[in-house]
Amino acid sequence: MQAMKSTAHQTTAVQVLSRSFAVLDVLAQHSDPVPLRLISEKTGLHPSTAHRILNDLVSGRLVDRPEAGSYRLGMRLLELGNLVKARLDVREAAIGPMRDLHQLTQQPINLSMRQGDEIVYIERAYSERSGMQVVRAVGGRAPLHLTSVGKLFLAQEDAQRVRLYATRSGLIGHTRNSITEVPMLERELSNVLARGTARDDEELEVGVRCMAAGIYDDQGLLVAGLSISAPADRLEDRWLERLSETADQISSALGHQRTSQDTAAALPKVSRRQAPK
Repeated sequence: MQAMKSTAHQTTAVQVLSRSFAVLDVLAQHSDPVPLRLISEKTGLHPSTAHRILNDLVSGRLVDRPEAGSYRLGMRLLELGNLVKARLDVREAAIGPMRDLHQLTQQPINLSMRQGDEIVYIERAYSERSGMQVVRAVGGRAPLHLTSVGKLFLAQEDAQRVRLYATRSGLIGHTRNSITEVPMLERELSNVLARGTARDDEELEVGVRCMAAGIYDDQGLLVAGLSISAPADRLEDRWLERLSETADQISSALGHQRTSQDTAAALPKVSRRQAPK
């Protein structure tokens, strides 16, 4: 009996999705708002059913209701479409340079983007010769504050937004090196801004260190991050300059034009110990 109820529920859910898609398809065929009567006619749905589905789509911002009884596609579809377009554009521009960087380092090269309070891995150049098991596959996610690319995105935020992120995420740690306090995070982000690059020192996974550089679009917006992951004892500082150059190459392919300030900020900073007096 329970199995029958479960099957019926699944069937109903599929029907709702199918009908929602049909409604969206009708709206996509018109540039002007479409009246409920025409939507019902084109989809074959009873007006009350079409109205109920449209209300749900309006709640999810997939459909707008500019006036009572008429509907058009909503702005959330544009937002989602732009996200997909950005992923496709960045991946296409990045895959070749990523492979070249992997040939140089023999370590995994990761391409990541921000989605909410996490970064999402959208591409990776990798081979068995790196000697490191890839824990997070393409499509995997990780908290912003625990990753080198995530820190690049957080460093773009003002102090209030960083604190809001800290509240939402709780700054949960994964290792003893994880940043779990707001003052520590703020200092780290200040350093990221000063360097123009970011690092993860075994903060997400024990035994794995990363370095990252930002990828920017034609509007100068940070859209992705390029990172090198390596066993903690194999990550070499000399790769940082080449990593930044590769990220710049990908940014250029997206239409980004660097300023002199950008160039200076992206140069690896070499720490110098004060000479004894």
